[in-house]
Amino acid sequence: MKLYEVPTPSYVIDERKLIENLKVLEYVQKEAGCKILLAQKAFSMYSEYPLIGQYLAGTTASGLFEARLGYEEMGKENHVFAPAYRETEIKELAEICDHIIFNSFSQIEKFAAICKTCRLKSQKAPSLGLRINPECSTQGDHAIYDPCAPGSRLGVTFSNFEKALEEQENALELIDGLHFHTLCEQNSDDLATTMHAVEEKFGSYLHRMKWINMGGGHHITRSDYDIEKLISIVKHVKETYDVEVYLEPGEAIALNAGYLITQIMDVVDNGIKTLILDASAACHMPDVLEMPYRPPLKDSGAAEEKKYTYRLSSCTCLAGDIIGDYSFDEEKKPGDKLVFMDMAIYSMVKNNTFNGIGLPSIYVMKENGECELVRQFGYEDFKMRL
Repeated sequence: MKLYEVPTPSYVIDERKLIENLKVLEYVQKEAGCKILLAQKAFSMYSEYPLIGQYLAGTTASGLFEARLGYEEMGKENHVFAPAYRETEIKELAEICDHIIFNSFSQIEKFAAICKTCRLKSQKAPSLGLRINPECSTQGDHAIYDPCAPGSRLGVTFSNFEKALEEQENALELIDGLHFHTLCEQNSDDLATTMHAVEEKFGSYLHRMKWINMGGGHHITRSDYDIEKLISIVKHVKETYDVEVYLEPGEAIALNAGYLITQIMDVVDNGIKTLILDASAACHMPDVLEMPYRPPLKDSGAAEEKKYTYRLSSCTCLAGDIIGDYSFDEEKKPGDKLVFMDMAIYSMVKNNTFNGIGLPSIYVMKENGECELVRQFGYEDFKMRL
């Protein structure tokens, strides 16, 4: 079936666009001499992992379940970072992960011995790393996503780093690499600013490392992204410190590579003409309310830009479940379908069944335009979460 024939609501992954993104990332890997990992927190559609694995070096996880998914479904390099690890999970992580990155020296001291003896599946002990906080904020409007905000719990600041080394002389011997993650949907100029701060504070220690992980938030596949600057930054770090360089973007892999197909159920006019959809911001695209942002919608304009303006909402009971105001060339009526774009990232991984609203089906659109069903959800998926 074609895109507009897909039952609603449904997520549809555009495989052609996904491959286009992957080829850009493959170019960066080759030219910069770095390794790029899929950050599963943004996109975990594992049916596409065999395809992604043809281009990227592996996956990175935010905990045990994502680490297991990357290990089982892609089977390449498998990295994990979490602010803290459970004692009941660390042994399994050490058996399936190539890199385990810790958020503090105390966590490393607690689990290093266990990690170094676990090699049941990989035949080698995982490489251990430490997340650092360069205290260099480059965020604009997304403070909620700023790991360098004052008081941030994420990463070891330089003063705490040096304090730990003073208290335990061999602390540095426990780690092979340093990790920082400070960006969110940003260009390579912000990475350059951040890398300058990292070198200024931690440069003397980088010479003693085997690798550095520059985290995610790199919008590499965005049309205005300065790829050549990114390549030059990576090359500089490799040549200066003789380290392996990792990047772990999430959004860049599936940027603009997915759609959410929805249908108009009713039109309500209580002073504002409102379309009631079978898709929900709260349930199916939570970032619309959390960021917040106005998702792109195919064949629409800003409010009042085109002849007919509507507010788009959903069938949940949440009064603020508002997607945004849009305008169209033609009047809209129940039964019409709408296509939200850039819905591959932070959608399936964050959706929920609030109000008993069903989860959208998942389709993949092949390069010939045909959409194939990957998975459907029903009542049992709602019930078994409770």
